[in-house]
Amino acid sequence: MPPRRVTIRDVAREAGVSTSTVSEALSGQGRIATETRERVRQVADEIGYVASAAARSLRLGRSGALGLYVPDRTVGFEYYVQLSRGAAEAALTHGLALTLVPAWDNVEQLRALHIDGLIVADPAVGDPVLAVLRSLPVPMVTVERDLGPDAGPVGVVASDHLTATGELLDHVVATGATSIAVVAPGDETSFGQQIREACRRYAGVRIVDIPLAYRPEDATAAVDEALASGADALVLVPDGSVVVALHHLRERGIRVPDDVLLASYVDGPSLQITRPRITAVDIDPRATGEAAVEALVDVVVHGRQDVVETLVPSRLVVRESTRR
Repeated sequence: MPPRRVTIRDVAREAGVSTSTVSEALSGQGRIATETRERVRQVADEIGYVASAAARSLRLGRSGALGLYVPDRTVGFEYYVQLSRGAAEAALTHGLALTLVPAWDNVEQLRALHIDGLIVADPAVGDPVLAVLRSLPVPMVTVERDLGPDAGPVGVVASDHLTATGELLDHVVATGATSIAVVAPGDETSFGQQIREACRRYAGVRIVDIPLAYRPEDATAAVDEALASGADALVLVPDGSVVVALHHLRERGIRVPDDVLLASYVDGPSLQITRPRITAVDIDPRATGEAAVEALVDVVVHGRQDVVETLVPSRLVVRESTRR
């Protein structure tokens, strides 16, 4: 027979107080004496009381869940997998669940979501799902800035892609490239805007368009276009697209880095095991997911009122694909 679960009534009886006092002491709410609060917490620890997350959420009028929305068709990309993992782990430390919100076309079901707050990754101008999510009566934190005119996030978590792109291009130029093609998404996201702005600062850089949520044929077509223009260095921006490019170059008999330099803006585990290993920028998606949850918890749980922007550091990781 399993041991009996310790309840809030057991804590109240051992501490000699009411159950409402126990509830206030453990939640940090109410106006009770510090001595009483500490005694209740000590008793709870001694007898092994663990608060029910469901009961706590019910008492506070919350669902106990946060939502995470990522761009359509990108759920399997390494960046978003790591971002989701970081967010889920951070949410769990606060006793919260993380719910993945899909790009759903049923407006009523989206509006019926039972969540306490929402994280939106890479908000894009013109996304119809995002327009619905903005109307939900819950606070929203965005990963990268929301460029929409009706954006009103309570927090923004971002990286300095302008500086990081410049560092990557400086490295490729220093390695000897004279004609660089950057395969980049459009300017419908803050991420894409910063990448393109950085590229425009370099005279020998040409931008080749590709969707953020690309298909393999999009990446191969972009590579062919770049090579046709005489590029001796390729930088692919969307997560994982550089792996598609590497395979395509091999099929065409083009050697990396002997014939063409190859780099990625977004790093990931797969880029560390390719041959050659691929130079990339580590924008730390796991830390980004964690930071987004912390920003949302500050509002949902702690009642923060001001809008806070969190900058996640990035770093250039140089590997064999840009070493001649």
